[in-house]
Amino acid sequence: MEKIGIICEYNPFHNGHLYHLRKIKEKYPDSLIVLVMSSCFTQRGNISILTKEEKTRIALNYGIDLIVELPFVFASQSADVFAKGAIAILKELDVDYLVFGSETNDVTKLEEMANIQLNNSQYEELVKEYIKEGISYPTAMSKAIKKITNLDITTPNDLLGLSYIKEIIRQKTKIIPITIKRTNDFHSTDLKGQIVSATAIRKALKEDKDIKDFVPEITYNFLKKKKEYNYYPLLKYKVITEKEAIKRYQTVDEGIENRIINNINKCQTTSELIEKIKTKRYTYNKLSRMLIHILTSLTKEEGQDQELKYIRILGFNDKGKDYLNKIKKQVKIPIITNIKKKDEELLDIDIRIEKIYNLITNNDFNSYKNPPIQIKKD
Repeated sequence: MEKIGIICEYNPFHNGHLYHLRKIKEKYPDSLIVLVMSSCFTQRGNISILTKEEKTRIALNYGIDLIVELPFVFASQSADVFAKGAIAILKELDVDYLVFGSETNDVTKLEEMANIQLNNSQYEELVKEYIKEGISYPTAMSKAIKKITNLDITTPNDLLGLSYIKEIIRQKTKIIPITIKRTNDFHSTDLKGQIVSATAIRKALKEDKDIKDFVPEITYNFLKKKKEYNYYPLLKYKVITEKEAIKRYQTVDEGIENRIINNINKCQTTSELIEKIKTKRYTYNKLSRMLIHILTSLTKEEGQDQELKYIRILGFNDKGKDYLNKIKKQVKIPIITNIKKKDEELLDIDIRIEKIYNLITNNDFNSYKNPPIQIKKD
């Protein structure tokens, strides 16, 4: 039985994700599918429009066998850190393949680039040189690769896939990366065809447009009850009361706290603040993540402690449960299902994050007082 890994945020789960799953099941009909999923906040610095409970139920109903939470210290950071945590989980769970969407759909090309990033000293020198010119790390990385190989990599899924492959190599795993062709523009806000981006769906919801044709039925039933979440007043309160002390939070570096403090009272929304403080070096997504770190009080000490210490199970079907029971003795770190007192220290950051998320979203589901969600597999 092949063990297939997926890394996703499902913000929200849409027809493209369903297409992805169906393609996996076509290629590996008797496989076990393991999902590593960020929960409350996303890698782009957004609030998840669906709760972790809702995302878990959707994933189980559409064929995922085992769902694991990606801890916040990985889920809310750069692509490389995000990938580090996700690949570490899949390695511990003895996954054979990682299947991810890709614009180029060319694993060989991505592997070539990954090896250059890891082993080519000229690449490191070029990245440092470009960053000194004041451009962002992702842009510097793309320019350095193009200079060495004449290969372009600028699209988001390919960039994330490159980070996955680097971590597969770094962590010396047996995981084999496999791509599925990305069929739509990640950034497009157009509602055309049946598969559109999560960005387009979130924008449509904000504008009260009908998204029924673009998401599966279970997702739609959850999304019907959703509204836009606004954490700006909480963020503003933190910045006003803590002032320069916000520099203790993860990714608040190089004096950017002064730009935040000087503009916090001039803006009415998070987006407006980001546009005010954005520079060539600080991308929109990087600033979004930074503001989430301030909001959630994620200190530099917490954010830079990036070793996987546990595996937190969010849900499973019978097949996933049987597999978990089979491998739990060989996994070197705790597998947490039912939270006990001794587990709370390990989970301290993520428990805090969920409480803040619930405050913003007015949600009362406490995943830490509930066992994993379980459904029967047909």
